[in-house]
Amino acid sequence: MMRCPNCRGKDIGKIGTQQFYCWNCFIEMSVINDKLTVHQVEADGSLSSLNDLFSEDERTIYENP
Repeated sequence: MMRCPNCRGKDIGKIGTQQFYCWNCFIEMSVINDKLTVHQVEADGSLSSLNDLFSEDERTIYENP
């Protein structure tokens, strides 16, 4: 199960192909090459990257064995 790298919540909604939204902390995530890209949705609808707040390991998606 996917968890938000920001709040560690599980209340994640799918908003597109490989795109997700955290309903707890209101960030958007996309999966590209098994890595999350994390963005904040601004008031005007634009996206601001939050990737610099998380380590590579925190953004890496690992398959459950």
